[in-house]
Amino acid sequence: MSKFRMHLLVCGGTGCRASESNLIAENLKKELEEKGLSNEVQVIMTGCFGFCEKGPVVKVMPDNTFYVQVKPEDAPVIVAEHVIKGRPVNRLLYVDPKTKEHVSDSKHMGFYRKQIRIALRNCGFINPENIDEYIAREGYAALGKCLSELTPEGVIDIVKKSGLRGRGGAGFPTGLKWEIASRNKADQKYVVCNADEGDPGAFMDRSVLEGDPHSVLEAMAICGYAMGASKGLIYIRAEYPLAIQRLKVAIGQAREYGVLGNNIFGTDFSFDIEMRYGAGAFVCGEETALIHSMEGMRGEPTNKPPFPAESGFMGKPSNVNNVETFASVPVIINKGWEWYSSIGTEKSKGTKVFALAGKINNVGLIEVPMGTTLREIIYEIGGGIKNGKKFKAVQTGGPSGGCLTEKHLDTPIDFDNLIAVGSMMGSGGMIVMDEDDCMVSIAKFFLEFTVEESCGKCAPCRIGNKRVHELLTHITKGNGTLADLDRLKNMCNVIKDTSLCGLGQTSPNPVLSTMANFMDEYLAHVTEKRCPAGQCRDLMKYTIDIEKCVGCTACARGCPVNAITGERKGPHFIDLEKCIKCGACFEKCKFGAVLIN
Repeated sequence: MSKFRMHLLVCGGTGCRASESNLIAENLKKELEEKGLSNEVQVIMTGCFGFCEKGPVVKVMPDNTFYVQVKPEDAPVIVAEHVIKGRPVNRLLYVDPKTKEHVSDSKHMGFYRKQIRIALRNCGFINPENIDEYIAREGYAALGKCLSELTPEGVIDIVKKSGLRGRGGAGFPTGLKWEIASRNKADQKYVVCNADEGDPGAFMDRSVLEGDPHSVLEAMAICGYAMGASKGLIYIRAEYPLAIQRLKVAIGQAREYGVLGNNIFGTDFSFDIEMRYGAGAFVCGEETALIHSMEGMRGEPTNKPPFPAESGFMGKPSNVNNVETFASVPVIINKGWEWYSSIGTEKSKGTKVFALAGKINNVGLIEVPMGTTLREIIYEIGGGIKNGKKFKAVQTGGPSGGCLTEKHLDTPIDFDNLIAVGSMMGSGGMIVMDEDDCMVSIAKFFLEFTVEESCGKCAPCRIGNKRVHELLTHITKGNGTLADLDRLKNMCNVIKDTSLCGLGQTSPNPVLSTMANFMDEYLAHVTEKRCPAGQCRDLMKYTIDIEKCVGCTACARGCPVNAITGERKGPHFIDLEKCIKCGACFEKCKFGAVLIN
């Protein structure tokens, strides 16, 4: 039983740390010490709470009071008012945007109301660097159950019946993957955790490792027992220093407690885990490229078969799952496959973690049941579009996914439904776009990323994506033709059909989906030489409405190339040949006289 009457949980995820949550924790500890309360109230640095838009977050337990956008200078008032006097600090409480009322309990916030946290169950609740807190929340109970009550075949059967599918993007049945690896006999087998999260805007795996590293270690040990492996490897990008630090601490504690190492729980089963570092190559999210990188070779994919389950790390049978997939396993063992399979849709069971980002009011990390619609995520959990703008599109699946429109908002999210509408689940990136986004430029942005990240092994990806990017650049500069649009679509289909690995096969998705759903924008760029969203600089033209111009000269004074002429208190004009389209005149004008055409 805890000796503390109260706990102050401070978000210690990367996002909140960047906003000085470390200093908030230090100030809280200092205030408690000065008031003689250090033995009664404990300050705990946790993992990510998920509500990144409102961070840094401080949660007071057992009161269950949720403070948002806390600053280091707020520590004294939290201690004085809440800890000592027992009354919440209203100005730090979340304000419901609809009712305008203060909300103290996160359960009543729209952001959390529809979430079911399985992979994220411990993030924001425990100190990720304290194994005792993980154990207090049923940590390592699943491993103990597997070793004492279940055969390896029994473990695999539970995972198969649960319907858990790989959360790294492909959605392959996890239990079947474990079963295949278990059937291949070898003197050494490996369990590999793919923590190489490379999608732009994605931070799901990083947050799990920062907030609950033991859940992944426990799941890897369970997988090792099920498939007959004694060694585990975590492949993590070196760009995740906090996750690496917490993993190192967790592995050390697990060894000390005997849940990693030799003869775990006094059985014949031995299993240990090491880390391997990646240099941030997106292609190393593909399992064969990842394995080659761990072996010290170039991160390039190879043709399959053989699959890693047959010949993986060092030519030995290896099972590769990503962080989120592993994080779900201990709960499935503890609560049963029936419980897990009751959540989600017929072919996509359980929950999915998404990194909700872009033009959305509630940026953050969410976990929802499979089958939740895009509308629910964007408007109920996400709080709608920023600044009252109109929703335009949502990109799911990162660079490998597609852009979906308003007509897709009621699509229940699962592996099959997203593919059916021209996108994919991916690892869980979800970027929301509004009316000011140019979809041709969005497609170009993602192609630029895949061109940069291609390993170059196969010609369709190495050369084809470069040509697609060049065509998109041509179009956004106003030099495209109708024939270019046909060429663009044909080239994308060829790349999709002939590339070696998933990176190349899915790289045309942003182009094909935007052409399918926003062809009017492509046609405007090509036939009218106009960007409807006003984002393509080469297609922009600044003019001045002489009826609105009052002759204040603000635009002329702000122009860096003296392209604007006119007398004071008289109409002004822009010399389009001199104009460099910097937008300074548009920003300076207070009368709405400068127009973008």
